[in-house]
Amino acid sequence: MASHRTIPGEVPSVAVAVSRVEGAHASRANDVLAVEEALEIRLGARSLSITMRTPGNDYELAAGFLFSEGIIKGHADIRSLGRPVDGSADVVMVELIEGERPSPVQAERNFLMTSACGVCGKASLSDLQVNSCPVLPPDDIQIAPATLHGLPDRLRQAQNVFDSTGGLHAAARFNLQGELESVREDVGRHNAVDKLVGAALLDRCLPLSRSILLVSGRASFELVQKALMAGVPVMAAVGAPSSLAVATADRAGLTLIGFLRNGRFNVYTGGRRILGMETPR
Repeated sequence: MASHRTIPGEVPSVAVAVSRVEGAHASRANDVLAVEEALEIRLGARSLSITMRTPGNDYELAAGFLFSEGIIKGHADIRSLGRPVDGSADVVMVELIEGERPSPVQAERNFLMTSACGVCGKASLSDLQVNSCPVLPPDDIQIAPATLHGLPDRLRQAQNVFDSTGGLHAAARFNLQGELESVREDVGRHNAVDKLVGAALLDRCLPLSRSILLVSGRASFELVQKALMAGVPVMAAVGAPSSLAVATADRAGLTLIGFLRNGRFNVYTGGRRILGMETPR
C-alpha cells in the first residue's frame, strides 16, 4: 500500500487578484485563498463518495472517511490506496482485502458531500442508527484545566495554510499532557477530522484512547461520531456544541468541551476526566 500521504501537485492554496478598499481608497492586491475541489472516492470499481475538500492528504481523507462511516474496521481491511491509471489528482481508488465489502445498507447510501455538510452520507434518519456511536470503555484519565487552556494556541501555531488564507478548519490530536501529535486542515471541518483519523489509521495508531481531539470550529454530532469511532475520550471545540452532539457524547461516555478559548471553557459531558470539574449531569 502506498505510504505517502500528499501527492505532488496537490495545492492547498492559490493566489488571486482582488480589489482592496480601505475607506474610500481602492487598490489592486493579491489575496491567498484556500482551494476547494472535488474528490471522488472509489471502492473497487464503484464510485462511493464525492466530497469537496482542500487537496492534500487525500489518502488519509479516504481512509478516515471509510473508517468513520463504518465501512472498514481498521488498517488491515485496506489492500491498497492509489490513483487511477490516468493519474487524476481528483480520484482516490481504494481496494479492500478479499471478503471485506460494504454491507448492503452501506452500499445503498448516498455519499455526495459538500465541504459544509452536516450529516454526510445519511439518506434518512434511520441511517443514523446504522453506524451508531460506540460506548467508550472505562478509563482513569485525569486532565488539568491548564493543559486544556494551552491547546488552542498550539493548534493556531500549527495551522500553516490558515495563516495565509484564513479560510480553513483544523483538527488536532494532542496527548494527555497537551503535546501536539498531529494536525490537519481542510475547508470542511468533517474532512479535517477524517484526515486526522485516517492518518492515525494508516499509521496503525487506532484507537486513540489516550488522546485529546481539538477542532477549530463548533462540535457537531458528526464530529462527535467520528471522535467516538476513533476511540477518542476527550473532545474540545473552540466553538459551541450542538444539542445532538452533547446527547451523543453523554450516552457514549465522551468528555465534550466547548468554547475553549481565552482561558475559559464549558464542560458539557464527562466532567470526571477534568480535575476539579463536575458536569450538571
